[in-house]
Amino acid sequence: MPSMQRIPKVVCGAPIDPALTAKLVATVENWDEDDRVDRAGAGTAPCLVLSEHHVVMRFRFSWDEEASDLTYLATGTGSVSGVTDPRSVTSPYKTLIGTDGAIATTPCKTKGGNYFTLTLQLPQVRITDRSHRKDIEKFMRSYFPATVRTLGCAGSAAR
Repeated sequence: MPSMQRIPKVVCGAPIDPALTAKLVATVENWDEDDRVDRAGAGTAPCLVLSEHHVVMRFRFSWDEEASDLTYLATGTGSVSGVTDPRSVTSPYKTLIGTDGAIATTPCKTKGGNYFTLTLQLPQVRITDRSHRKDIEKFMRSYFPATVRTLGCAGSAAR
């Protein structure tokens, strides 16, 4: 596990316990973020977390008028929200956890739409490696609600 002193307490604009992040990344050397998310504008955008110039975490922040079909997004032919072997988990938010990432959604009324969806992809995790599923779930149980709190959702509630 990487040294937690090098892992920031805020990842892509949301607070997260570095211990949860450390379980998902192999290295944190030269940590950098390419954050294109405009929370005020609420437009769909990525935030990439890099270590040694390699993407170790890929987030997709998306706002839509209608609720997204998470299974379709996770298993569709596109790579933007793809998650391998997604399984639904009991959570205040509609959430799917895969072997190499997760996807969650909740009502979130902003100028970008009525629903917010967050995808987490871990490109360094092999799709056949099921050992990270619990760590991904713990991360999302903390990171997703923390992210939603940064969005300024009006009249939103967990589903």
